[in-house]
Amino acid sequence: MGGKRVYIHSNFQPKKCAKRCFGDGDRISRLPDDILVDILSLLSLKEAARTSVLSSRWINLWKHTPSLDFDAKSSLRKIKKNLKVLKSERPKYVEWVNSVLQSHKSTTLKEFIIHFRFDITAENSITKWLEFAFSRQVQRLELIVEKSAYSYCFPEESFTPCSGTEPKLQQPRMLFDFKSLKQLSFKMIIVSDRAIELFLHNCPLLEQLIVHFSQKISKLEVCGSSLMLKHLELYYCMGLESLKISAPRLTTLNVTVLKAVVLENVPMLVELTGNCDDDSISLRHLISTLSCCISQLESLNLNLVDGNVRHGQETDELRNFPEMAKLKKLFIEYNDVLGDESLIRLAALAKASPYVEEFFFENGWRHLRTSEESETICECCYKVSAPTPKSVQIFWL
Repeated sequence: MGGKRVYIHSNFQPKKCAKRCFGDGDRISRLPDDILVDILSLLSLKEAARTSVLSSRWINLWKHTPSLDFDAKSSLRKIKKNLKVLKSERPKYVEWVNSVLQSHKSTTLKEFIIHFRFDITAENSITKWLEFAFSRQVQRLELIVEKSAYSYCFPEESFTPCSGTEPKLQQPRMLFDFKSLKQLSFKMIIVSDRAIELFLHNCPLLEQLIVHFSQKISKLEVCGSSLMLKHLELYYCMGLESLKISAPRLTTLNVTVLKAVVLENVPMLVELTGNCDDDSISLRHLISTLSCCISQLESLNLNLVDGNVRHGQETDELRNFPEMAKLKKLFIEYNDVLGDESLIRLAALAKASPYVEEFFFENGWRHLRTSEESETICECCYKVSAPTPKSVQIFWL
């Protein structure tokens, strides 16, 4: 139907054509450089570097890879088994990164990942590595410092025209062009709220922002109608006093300190993870915090503790817990004894999520009930308060 007819000349000789096209055994090396570099980018950095011994054609190809993932899983495993090897493995890692960067030829980077257990001797090197990545318009940046006595502090002064002396800028500038950055992850890094806002204002394509274990963040604003941010994760940033979020494209939020959160313009937020413990907020406060988005949530993960609950007062409030009609997944973690008051909370959450499909419950305590009793009670909560979920998973640590 409408197909094109193909006429084959009578002198066509397929065997000769096959010999001419495929007679050379090394057909891969005849591919264009950009295709070969794309193939090499799928390998680990060390595997890509090993291809340089194949032939003269391959000597420098790996140096053009846009993906620099300095994966050191084998070294980290050695260190975990025997901490004494850290002293010898650490300088090897620093030397490896420095040697690769010195020979690297690509003008842009899709990803740049550093993950190791450092000490203060590597501080200058880490800063230079960051400058290298930013100078090549990196799209995905991950800096992870394994847990140790040393914490790398992100040097704002190296990336801003001036820092620390002027009042907080509404539209701060940075020395590098960050317009290509889409994913930023700092784990075990000391980074301030001002530095985070510098990235937010200077990275128009930033979609994912992850910060773990940074005690320097205190008052942070993630606000802007033009923000492209879809995923925000502030995990165990326990110094956080206030977090104001107005991000129209945000879909996922993971924040340990829920008591600090103020949500305003998050029409696409569908997944939330947070803590409601005795250092944070009660479920009553949670209702107020999530008032602008609770009806649109599809996945809710809460860590609950009974220590701060005024049982009679909160029980009355929970009877009016707003319905989460779109909720499909409910994950509850209890880090406290599972008493009757805890079950009241579970029942209230179950009643508020009538269309949930997956219910995941985890408890690390067994003091008041046997695990068998509590499993039965948890399942009864759902049978009484909501249609039975398709999947019920209960774990005891």
